Amino acid sequence: MPLLLQNRRIDRPSSTAELFGKYPHLQENARAFHSKVHVDVDPKCLLYVQQREFAATNPADNSVAVLGSDDATTCHLVLVRHTGSGAVCLAHCDGSSTWSEVPLIVKAVTSLSNPTKEGRLELHLFGGFDDESKTSHKLSLSLLAAFHKQKEDIHLETCCITEMNDILVDGTHRPVVYGIGVNVKTGEVFPSTFHHKGPAEELRSARTFTGGQMADIYDSSKGLVKIGPCKWSPNLDIAFWLSQNDDTILKYLSTSPLAEPPHFVQHIKSTIQFLLQHPSPESVFPGGQPQLYRRTEQGEWEKAPSP
Repeated sequence: MPLLLQNRRIDRPSSTAELFGKYPHLQENARAFHSKVHVDVDPKCLLYVQQREFAATNPADNSVAVLGSDDATTCHLVLVRHTGSGAVCLAHCDGSSTWSEVPLIVKAVTSLSNPTKEGRLELHLFGGFDDESKTSHKLSLSLLAAFHKQKEDIHLETCCITEMNDILVDGTHRPVVYGIGVNVKTGEVFPSTFHHKGPAEELRSARTFTGGQMADIYDSSKGLVKIGPCKWSPNLDIAFWLSQNDDTILKYLSTSPLAEPPHFVQHIKSTIQFLLQHPSPESVFPGGQPQLYRRTEQGEWEKAPSP
């Protein structure tokens, strides 16, 4: 079924400008989201979703109360929620494989929802801005087209993307919203940024940096975060980047050099240092087993033994 807007099917747009021109209330919704209060999330109840990851859960989860993700410039944050079951999935999409990723996101929610339960699937999109290369625009259209192709009825509720997520700061285009969180119990979605991006932040970044595909990182039935096992090849040449200045790293390793958050370069360097310290993934995944993490009673993520 095509996407639905105010219970009516919408045509697949040829541009985001066409979408917002045809459905001006989407502009109003985006502006309303911009004006929402920025929420600071307690890391003890948060599950952070990195680039090229998704996580799904439902209100019965005692380990995760908030799903969150940020640092999205040209990337888009995709949120699908079933209003009946409360099941929700958050994904951080970068355009690497949109058409195969969207079905995974939808399935993650439907698999946690009772098919006979009343309610509907709702879609909230955030991210991108008016970047010179039009990377955001292409990803926005690709995501909308992929959701159009799903067999389920999906209701587009929020579309805070590309030109409706753009602001000029000192003559430079930047996103208004870099990050969002969703309250798993209530379904409330809010702007946020996150200082704690664990567990295993550097390992997860290394997986993406070395070309890992979209991964489901969470088993809500067990309260377990699962990372890997991943594969990468030893590459000492990447040490080259550690000696480069910030502008060079931004120019060559970012899709939006002028709009990145201030910690972008340090994040890249930390990821490269992790890969240099672990040239072989076997040292991180002994016996080819994933790394598992469970939340303690104190709210910290701790390593759990492999089954």
